[in-house]
Amino acid sequence: MKLTGTAVSGGIAIAPAFVYRPFTPEAKEAYLEADAADAAFAAFERHRSAVGAELLAICESFSECDSDKADILRAHIEILDDIAIAEEVERRIRSEHMDCLYAIETTFTLFGDMMASLDDPVLKERAADVMDVKYRLLCSCLGVPRATLKDVREPSIICAHDLLPSDTATLNRAMVAGIVTETGGVTSHSAIIARSYGIPAVLGVEHAMDAVSGGDMLILDASAGDVVVRPTPEELTLYTGQKATYDAHLETIRSFTDAVPVSTDGERILVCQNIGSADREELKNAPFVDGVGLFRTEFLYMQGSQLPDEETQYRAYKTVAETFGTRQVIVRTLDIGGDKTLDCLPLPKEDNPFLGIRALRLCFARPELFRTQIRAILRASVYGSLAMMFPMVGTIDDIRRARTVVEDVKSELRAGGIPFNEQIPVGIMIEIPAIAILADAAAEEVDFASIGTNDLCQYMLAVDRLNPEAAPYYQFYNPAVFHVIKHTADAFKSAGKPLSVCGEMAGDPRIAAVLVGMGIHKLSMSFSSVPAVKRVITGISGKQAATLAQEILRMSTASEIEAHLRAALDALC
Repeated sequence: MKLTGTAVSGGIAIAPAFVYRPFTPEAKEAYLEADAADAAFAAFERHRSAVGAELLAICESFSECDSDKADILRAHIEILDDIAIAEEVERRIRSEHMDCLYAIETTFTLFGDMMASLDDPVLKERAADVMDVKYRLLCSCLGVPRATLKDVREPSIICAHDLLPSDTATLNRAMVAGIVTETGGVTSHSAIIARSYGIPAVLGVEHAMDAVSGGDMLILDASAGDVVVRPTPEELTLYTGQKATYDAHLETIRSFTDAVPVSTDGERILVCQNIGSADREELKNAPFVDGVGLFRTEFLYMQGSQLPDEETQYRAYKTVAETFGTRQVIVRTLDIGGDKTLDCLPLPKEDNPFLGIRALRLCFARPELFRTQIRAILRASVYGSLAMMFPMVGTIDDIRRARTVVEDVKSELRAGGIPFNEQIPVGIMIEIPAIAILADAAAEEVDFASIGTNDLCQYMLAVDRLNPEAAPYYQFYNPAVFHVIKHTADAFKSAGKPLSVCGEMAGDPRIAAVLVGMGIHKLSMSFSSVPAVKRVITGISGKQAATLAQEILRMSTASEIEAHLRAALDALC
């Protein structure tokens, strides 16, 4: 029997199934007498403290040996300590007379649903963290221990409806050959952990729990998204050979992690990393990249119940600047708004948030927010090679207005005797088609630009990139996308201004070769994509890349382009 799902972490695994069915607590609607509110809230605080101590102990046990797991649990502690959540639980107990269990259930579900509605896929997946903490609290209230995956005592393929962040935190890497779940996507915690550990994983496999029993032999082809249940001897033989070939190929790719990305005819390409924080885990791979092409600063705004002040931001930017030294770090200003909501920043509900007040538009609407961040970036700029970049720029007026604010803040700092880099580069994200069409005019207004291909594709193709039903229409290989990128690259080359690509297209090795062929010599991506991109760059000449770019610009369908690139790059590299 063969099942299919979404391949989120490549590889082939062959092992028996470990079917994971954790207890999921439920809280039914229940109310209290008014005079019982004090006792109910005291119970909440008691259980909150107990769960916090439990999480801290587990976190400390992982802090030295497994930072990925420790980071997950630290995020849970932050949620548990969130003042807004605790106050809402208290309000429901005291004002609506809910009992402790029901107040926890409804409050955490509310906040989880809010996170799940966000546009940003990474932030969206934090909903799982909120629900995980809810389950821990409910289990504590009910006196029921949480089930864990510590019971996996032999190499197995984990099969579950879903894996919560705390589930993945208990994984013993040595015992997990692969992961299969009925839910989840490429940005879920299960996917992130699987990729960081190099565990093959296929998620979103419908009815997997009905089809698989504990101990069943499974073949997991996480490159194709296939799960073979109870394979035949012939299938076992076939996939065993494929696994050996894949594992050898993976080792070859990994050997390029510390390679210098120079083409066969001597073109030096900058391969940079996208980051979301100044945490140790984010910065540990700094020696292997040429800088940071995208620092997503909105993550700083998600870490607490209050907006980060200037000092908090300054310390984060300073840490990253010092880590990378002379290598450039591009700090993107706040990209939030519309359906990217924050508890600490109330925003009006919008009918079409993708086209609403977000990113730079929000910063113009909240000038104090914008100026605080610019001050922090400028102050940190003396500690390294920082650059400042504005997202969701739609007009030339947007650029001029933003640069005016930067100059005003510079004047304030000068007047206060506060040092900063007077020559800090100021650039823009090119992700709205209007500014891409005006790339020649935009290039005259900025020091550099970076193409954000995720949103550029979304806006060009009129596709909600988070809607699974519309997924076939969201095409990185669409010829129109390549034509707009080429137009932008030509405009910035004529102006003598640097242009990079920092969206997911930069991390696709085949597309990376095309981007180089279009004259883009700086690519930024998730670190997991760095070795494969370096391998392609070092295996192709600039002339070959240019020819490849010319060839695909003459094609008219995404499928045609994808097939051509697959064949061409397999032959060259």
